[in-house]
Formats: sequence, structure tokens, C-alpha cells
Amino acid sequence: MSLALALARIDQIERALVPPDVSAMSATVGGAAAPGMGSPTASATALGGPGSFASALQGALPPGVVAGPGFPGASPANAICTIAGGEVGQAEQPPGSNDSPRIAQYRTATAGSGVGPWCAYFVSWVARQAGEPLGDGGQGFGSVDQLYAWAQRTGRAVANGPGVVPRPGDLVVFHEHVGIVEQILPDGRIQTIEGNYDNKVSRNVHSFSDAVGYVRMS
Repeated sequence: MSLALALARIDQIERALVPPDVSAMSATVGGAAAPGMGSPTASATALGGPGSFASALQGALPPGVVAGPGFPGASPANAICTIAGGEVGQAEQPPGSNDSPRIAQYRTATAGSGVGPWCAYFVSWVARQAGEPLGDGGQGFGSVDQLYAWAQRTGRAVANGPGVVPRPGDLVVFHEHVGIVEQILPDGRIQTIEGNYDNKVSRNVHSFSDAVGYVRMS
């Protein structure tokens, strides 16, 4: 398969699996229109379900070409959600240790971070894999406070409040914790993917009011 044909096939797959204009679909968040992704099951399958977008994308590439950071045909939001979804279930070994061979990989996306709470390591790693590294020099962050301070300084931060509409692929900042927005559910709650939740990478659901703010990644 030629590269041109592969790229055309990738575009067809993305159009089929993920609506190209997320903002055109809506659910309600606190009475305000929020971007939705259809039913929770369909959205999870399109964005981050095992073997969905990522595997379909890989199947469209020429032999020997691997879908990697910033893979073609995927928006930053789709790439972030797909990569994060592929990590769900990665767990500390042993539980409570803040460590495992995979978590050690997440730490490599930060500058000089040691073993410790790793939610910011996880989002830094996902962002780097998606071709959207965090930090002025792409150095990533080991601290939620440092990450959000950078986002505020660079105009990426959106404080939560009335009328704020989170987007799939945004980072969602809580008090001393950070995750990734995967989708907005029909009832307005936020489905997330978070590192260091219950000692592993987990999908979770939060009330809209739980968030301190968001970091726009696209």
C-alpha cells in the first residue's frame, strides 16, 4: 500500500469512528451545552476502547510503519484519548508502591522525577506520546501544581465554572490530582482516564463540579 493510499484510508477510518466536529454533538452540563460523543458505550469504543481506533489505524498503515507519537490522521484529542485508553488497567506492583515497570516509563516523560504519586507523570507521558508534550521545553511535570501553573501562564488553563465546557482530550485538574477527559456523559458527568487512581490507570466518572479547571490540549 502506498503512503498516499494509507493516509486516505486513515482519514476514512477517523471519519467513520470519531465525529470530525466533536462540538457539533452536545450533552447538557449544568444547563449549558457541552460536547458529547453519543452514547457512553459508542464513545468509549470510538475514542479509547481496546483495539478500536488505534488498531484500525495501525491496520491502514503500510507494512513496517507503526502508529506512534503524533500519528497521522488523528487530532490531538483523539490521539490523547486513544493512547490513554490503551493504558487502562496498568497497576502498581506491588499495590501502594507508586511503581511498576510501566509506571517507570511514565516517569521518563518528566524531568528528574522519582518514585512518588504519578498522576501527573501519566498525563505527561500520554501527552508526549500524542505529540503534545507538556511544559515550555516539553519536559513534563511531576507535580499537579506545576502543571496547572504552566497552563495558566501559557493560556491553556480554563478555570471551572458556569458555562465552562470540557472537551475530550482536555486534562482535568482536581485538588492535587489530574486526569484526562475522555467524554461527557449525557447526564453532564465527566468520564475520565486517570493515572494513580486506586493504584492503577482507571476510568472514572466525576460530577462536573469536582473539577478545579481544565488544560486545553487542542
